[in-house]
Amino acid sequence: MNFVVTTSYNPSKELIEIAKKLAIEYDVRYLNRNHLPKYLKKGLIDFYYVIDKKKMLSIKWRDGEFFFHQGIAKIRMENIRHGERDYLIESINPSENDVVYDATCGLGSDALLIANYAKKVIATEGSVHIYRVVKWGLSNYVSEEEWINKSKEKIELLNENYKDFIRKVEERAFDVVYCDPMFENPIYESNSLNPLRSFALYEPLTKDDLEEMLRISKKKVVIKTLKKDNLYKEIRKYFDEEYVSRKSGVVYGVINKTEV
Repeated sequence: MNFVVTTSYNPSKELIEIAKKLAIEYDVRYLNRNHLPKYLKKGLIDFYYVIDKKKMLSIKWRDGEFFFHQGIAKIRMENIRHGERDYLIESINPSENDVVYDATCGLGSDALLIANYAKKVIATEGSVHIYRVVKWGLSNYVSEEEWINKSKEKIELLNENYKDFIRKVEERAFDVVYCDPMFENPIYESNSLNPLRSFALYEPLTKDDLEEMLRISKKKVVIKTLKKDNLYKEIRKYFDEEYVSRKSGVVYGVINKTEV
């Protein structure tokens, strides 16, 4: 896909410099925002990175936008504080000394929530475009929620495909391994996820992947899936516990690590 880096309208010299540096880093062209419409009209670019006046990075295209935000994590934390259940946190049950591996970071909402309870979260994201936006957000976004600011500091995000990463990590490298592959039957009502679908990697989780995840974990592996997905039907036999949302059909399947 063809893309460029630009700024919001009427940018400062600082914004222009940031955008130009990113264009060099991404090995693409920097484009003055005023010149962008004619490129879009001619179909010369598919999407574009934007540095806005708050110095935040996003990706835009004709009818959509992908940007880093805290929305889901913030709402879920509010629900937890009001005594509601959160199946992710219940299934992982992270302690303050745990290092958790989040194999499929996406927007980073799960990583933020986990990091609030854990010592550290190592996360991988295979899509370079999702990685860039989320990495920038984790580094530059300042929240009104102090727990989010603290959680951001405990997340290390890597641009790697989890299938490759789990095969080169040493045994028992993490206390808990968590994987949330893209659903086969997407929940389109999930507005926060819809914009990233165009950039996400769709790769099926295999039995070999599960074995590698168990190898690099000390305590457990947690897989998020949907009851109506084939993945659930294929791997449910390995689950020792299931945390299921009756409303959405989302399942957090837990495979406890047993020592031989």
